[in-house]
Amino acid sequence: MELLHSGKVRDVYADGQDLLLVTSDRISIYDVILPTPIPDKGKILTQLSLWWFEQLKDVVPNHVISSTDVPAEWQGRAIRCERLDMVMVECIARGYLAGSGLKEYERDGAVSGVALPPGLIEGSKLPEPIYTPTTKAPVGEGHDEFMTFADVQQKVGDDVAEELRKVTLEVYRRGQEVAAEKGIIIADTKIELGFAADGTLKLGDELLTPDSSRFWAADEWKPGSTQRYLDKQFLRDWSSTLTGWDRTAPGPEIPDEVVEATRNRYVEVYERLTGETWK
Repeated sequence: MELLHSGKVRDVYADGQDLLLVTSDRISIYDVILPTPIPDKGKILTQLSLWWFEQLKDVVPNHVISSTDVPAEWQGRAIRCERLDMVMVECIARGYLAGSGLKEYERDGAVSGVALPPGLIEGSKLPEPIYTPTTKAPVGEGHDEFMTFADVQQKVGDDVAEELRKVTLEVYRRGQEVAAEKGIIIADTKIELGFAADGTLKLGDELLTPDSSRFWAADEWKPGSTQRYLDKQFLRDWSSTLTGWDRTAPGPEIPDEVVEATRNRYVEVYERLTGETWK
């Protein structure tokens, strides 16, 4: 098999007409891959994505061909998938104000050109979910930047831009409904979309995982304070306690206790969402 691409977390191989998407235990924050892996992370992300693809298959089709027809050494962390012509827009939906969206709001009173009411604070629930796309910066070549809907229209055309927005918001709404039943808030999420050979828009990459979403414990949600994160925001917060790291490569080694606490959050969100015990 030919290695086509090695990203921050996933490696993509060509296997005939199919692709093999292999999820590693690597973890990145601020677009920097840290030198310390998180045990089981690749398998948890893969299995959770597969669970979500099944839950949302009536919302939008996905790229999955098989989760079992993969080399033995990658069992559990690899997906055989369809080749897609990926849309070069990061499709993000937000239902709560946090992270870069909060910073954008504090500066402009809007996120990706979507005006929001005054007086919102960290963790505030938005009046309704909003679509806040960004650019896709290649690995090691800077950071993603916010795009307005007009920017997306200019890049991909009016019809595709509208379809991206519609699908992204519906994936978020449905995902949030499912998660709410399990006591989890999905504050925001990022999805990857691409076109199959027949022109069908499909989900690719991962879906509603602790790497691509902000998960909060619903019973502890309190606007204006730090939420109990069930995602890699915990690791970002840990990195903010460090002195001397300027968020550029090379990243810092992660202490054992922080590795364990991060892994525990990934396991917890998997178990709470799927109802299955992680083995």
